[in-house]
Amino acid sequence: MGMTEGDVTKMDAGTDRDTQPDAKPADATVEAPLSLDEEMAEIKKLLEEDPEDFQAQCRLGEIYFAKGMLDEALANVSKAIEMAEAIRKQMDQSLAMYYANRGTIHATKGNIDDAMAQYRKALEINPRDVLALFNLGRALYDRDVYMEAMPLLEKLVEVTPDDPIAWFQLAKVYEKLDLRHISDLHTIDSGIMAFRRVLELDPHNLEAAFALMEIYLNLRKPEEAIGVLEAAVESNPEEPLAYYNLISTYEKAKRFAEADQTRERLKQRFASRRAAPESKDK
Repeated sequence: MGMTEGDVTKMDAGTDRDTQPDAKPADATVEAPLSLDEEMAEIKKLLEEDPEDFQAQCRLGEIYFAKGMLDEALANVSKAIEMAEAIRKQMDQSLAMYYANRGTIHATKGNIDDAMAQYRKALEINPRDVLALFNLGRALYDRDVYMEAMPLLEKLVEVTPDDPIAWFQLAKVYEKLDLRHISDLHTIDSGIMAFRRVLELDPHNLEAAFALMEIYLNLRKPEEAIGVLEAAVESNPEEPLAYYNLISTYEKAKRFAEADQTRERLKQRFASRRAAPESKDK
């Protein structure tokens, strides 16, 4: 606390606060100020009822300091700081959320520049705000500003590693950044990894499966594309488009027998679906 021994009593508001008492009528009762020990007892009682009262913790530290009990003073003031910092962190998180919410309102109204400004403000306060990370990253993606979107979405999947939507948005950024007319980065492997992570978390995500299929076909890796589509059909047995893409990919890989088997499987499944309503009508 950086004060000399002679200054110690000056830290304690209770030791000299009544040296200049207000003028009172002669018959008025003047309450004597609490001694340090009395005030300490009162504060300890208060802290028993509310251990999270950081102001009381700090005042107790001041009293310990005034009494020369430096270790106790340090412990209590440190505790007060820890509590106040936790409250400040909670307030920062709440404030960031409010800015992000205001950004969402602006975006819904079509004021994208205003929305982005609000998301940036939210991230200045709390760099881990999920809503601001996602919405700003997506807004930058929509404006083809992929280099700025990438670190935001990488932070997002760090904060929410089990969110398939976050991984999907990041995968699309990686896919764009691998295009030579957009950047000199080689991010396609990262894109593949991100799309695969989407499918681990959400096997029903056909958009991710089809995107991964296209990447593998462009890389002339039809066998990997087939593996993705076979899993997509198993996870989405009622989705015809999954079958059609698998049949087409089998044919590109010259696996015609499997293409025919899948085509027949598709016919049988949807024939049974058509037959079910007819039987109900009867």
